[in-house]
Amino acid sequence: MPRQSRIDITGMVYHVMARGVAGQAVFIDDQDRTLFLQRLEKVLSEGECDLYAWCLMETHFHLLIRPKRQALAGIMRRLLTGYAIGFNRRHKRQGHLFQNRYKSLIVEE
Repeated sequence: MPRQSRIDITGMVYHVMARGVAGQAVFIDDQDRTLFLQRLEKVLSEGECDLYAWCLMETHFHLLIRPKRQALAGIMRRLLTGYAIGFNRRHKRQGHLFQNRYKSLIVEE
C-alpha cells in the first residue's frame, strides 16, 4: 500500500518533527546543535520562512514553521540532508541519520 501524500501548502503553519534512526541521538553535543541551527537559519532565509518555535532534543527535533515562498518539502530536504552529511562527517559514521520521513502537521491559527 503506497504511503499517503503530504499536504504541502505554502503559507500554512506546520509543526514539523523528525527523529533519529532507531531512537539514536541526532544531537550529541552543543557543536551538533549549533551546526543544525546554522543550517536551519540558512535554509529558512533562502526559502523565506517564518520560524515561530524550535526545540532540539537529543533524539529528535520540533519546528513550528511557515514557508512563504518555497514548499515545505524542499526546505526540509535541504535541512535534513545537509545536516546529516555534516553530522556523519564529523562523527565518522555512514548511513541514514533520520528515521523515515519527517512528520508535519498543519497548525490552525
